Amino acid sequence: MILPTLRQLQFLVALGETGSFSRAAEACHVTQPTLSAGIKELEDLFSVSLAEREPRGATLTHAGEIAAARASALLADAHALVQAVTTAGEIFSGPFNLGAIPTIAPFVLPQTVSVLTKEYPDLKLYLNEDRTSRLIDQLKARTLDAAFIALPYDVPGIETMTLFDDEFLLAAPAGHPLARKNGLSPEDLKDTDLLLLEDGHCLREHALSVCRLKAGAGREQVAATSLGTLVNMVAGGLGVSLIPRLAADNGLALGPDVAVRAFVTPIIGRQIGIAWKGGSPRAAEARQLGELVREHLKPRATLHA
Repeated sequence: MILPTLRQLQFLVALGETGSFSRAAEACHVTQPTLSAGIKELEDLFSVSLAEREPRGATLTHAGEIAAARASALLADAHALVQAVTTAGEIFSGPFNLGAIPTIAPFVLPQTVSVLTKEYPDLKLYLNEDRTSRLIDQLKARTLDAAFIALPYDVPGIETMTLFDDEFLLAAPAGHPLARKNGLSPEDLKDTDLLLLEDGHCLREHALSVCRLKAGAGREQVAATSLGTLVNMVAGGLGVSLIPRLAADNGLALGPDVAVRAFVTPIIGRQIGIAWKGGSPRAAEARQLGELVREHLKPRATLHA
């Protein structure tokens, strides 16, 4: 079986994108006769017309559109192959797409980016903050190389590495009874106004789980869109909340109106981890990135309960 060449497929994709033989030839850095010959060779190979030649351009046929879509995927894989081979042995060089969920990104990415850019000047780092499900979809599609997420989160085809446990702390208005109570426990939250993140944030589900509460249980629960908003609600006296130690230790603005307390028995609300697509050529770098974060963001000593 005779197979099309990547160059021929590149010609077809360029023709579909530009709608013009001359512009496609220019995009591929070849002459128009060379590109036309390549398209004709593809048509002879497939025994089907791939493009309709028109006086002012060209339009792909239905068969041409199908072929162009498949060709784009093959070319993307070919580029990935070249990148994997040429950067083999060169850790953190070239583009690296890194994601993180909103309750991790502000407290992990700044230090991570600072260290990476200093130690690996040839690295081009691209960042993306989004919810877990969307980051996982991007890992599967290989538009992300790695992502910081909260674990456990098991998805077929996605590998993860646990970096460290993240303790939950109580955040309460400075004058709240729980701000002064000795021996705090999750049971103390059942009769309070518990403030949580809105649906869709995994931190919300983790908080409900560790406190053995159901959504809507107890008194009214106000949903916030971010940890910063959540802290502001606490400062305003609307209720109490749970915040991750990772955030409290790494820049979350608390202010004098918010008291932060640990529980008498530390509550491990989640694990911080890094995820990547199984078989990814950047898997080794994802693991090394995880080790870097583990080293630079070790949890501090536990607060007094």
